[in-house]
Amino acid sequence: MNILATGGAGYVGSTVLRQLLKQGHNCWAYDNLSKGFTEAVPDGHLIEGDLADYDKLVSVMKEKKIDAIMHFAASIAVGESCQMPREYYRNNVVNSLTLLDSMQDAGVGKIVFSSTAAVFAPAKEGASLNEESPKDPDSPYAFSKYAIERMIQHFSKAYGIGFTILRYFNACGADPTGQYGEAHEPETHLIPLVLQVPLGQRESISVFGNDYPTEDGTCVRDYIHVQDLADAHIRAVENMEVGKGNFYNIGTGKGNSVMEVIRAAEEVVGQQIPYVISGRRDGDTAVLVASSDKLKSELGWVPKYTDIKDIIADAWRWHKDHPNGY
Repeated sequence: MNILATGGAGYVGSTVLRQLLKQGHNCWAYDNLSKGFTEAVPDGHLIEGDLADYDKLVSVMKEKKIDAIMHFAASIAVGESCQMPREYYRNNVVNSLTLLDSMQDAGVGKIVFSSTAAVFAPAKEGASLNEESPKDPDSPYAFSKYAIERMIQHFSKAYGIGFTILRYFNACGADPTGQYGEAHEPETHLIPLVLQVPLGQRESISVFGNDYPTEDGTCVRDYIHVQDLADAHIRAVENMEVGKGNFYNIGTGKGNSVMEVIRAAEEVVGQQIPYVISGRRDGDTAVLVASSDKLKSELGWVPKYTDIKDIIADAWRWHKDHPNGY
């Protein structure tokens, strides 16, 4: 297949792109490099362009004879979205509409969309979230993703495009070779922030709230290795049909609290990691854990990384060797 990955120079997008190339697909990253990195993309597979540039999108899709879009490009920080909702709705929602418009006019009939577990309402105590769990996106970030989900559904019904919407839980880890990994500026994800402490890049890690209704009072999340995410994307695009759509949650089904992540990181790096309890952060919910039974049963996907220490070990290998990212 010929596949265009928007935001393909970013963390997840570039991982998926490299795996697609290994599987024999033709794939290009379409990225304005505002957050992505040239070094994350194999030579000859980066097209620099903005998602707001309708004419360029149509031109690229026609020139490369694109069969399917993988849509990764987005602003992703929950806290920042609460402070800057205008930017989030423009970058995520408006630009996604431009992408869908350009697909129509270029004759591209399939899209895989990177959505988020943040679209769900908080689960009842001890419950995991399946695809039909109630939706209640709280932050502008989460609502922007939910709005894109609905747009894709409406385009599918009206114009017959095929879609797969993948709701990520917490993407993490790095390429096991240590050559590629997570690099955001500013960094907002827990595992790389925790690992900045033993790297001497920060004195301590902030824990945003220890009074949640969880076992140790800190937020619980389902941490999914980026390599397992890539596998799910490839299965999704290879099994998608024009005119049909589907939703899948991607997670391990196992939650780890913030404090459990810190303790696991201490074991991996072999030293204590100081932390400071701060106030709760806007938009955070107590527990987000996936049920990925549908993805397993329909696409045969099984996560290979289910131990948080193994995930952190891969991340540590990357961050230790690339303390300043790419």
